[in-house]
Amino acid sequence: MVPCRLLRSPRKEGMYLFVKREEGLERVPEALLSMFGDPESALVFALEPSRKLALADTVTGLAALESEGYYVQMPPGKRESASEPPEQSLTTKGETDAH
Repeated sequence: MVPCRLLRSPRKEGMYLFVKREEGLERVPEALLSMFGDPESALVFALEPSRKLALADTVTGLAALESEGYYVQMPPGKRESASEPPEQSLTTKGETDAH
């Protein structure tokens, strides 16, 4: 179980940031925070493997919280979720994925 805070992006509708409650934003990269905007608190809860999340995979989210200190949930239709550092999850206009 991980005490967690869910933050909403004021800039990107449907984008949420999960962080550990005791760490807050301290491990979130500055580039991600800049793109995300001034986070708005949405929910504080205990994240555990048995808890079902609406648009995110719980196990992936827990792993990202432990290793990176944050987990990004993208709006539906864009990407289901991302936990990579922003330099990997964000592309500039005109770039395409090699996948």
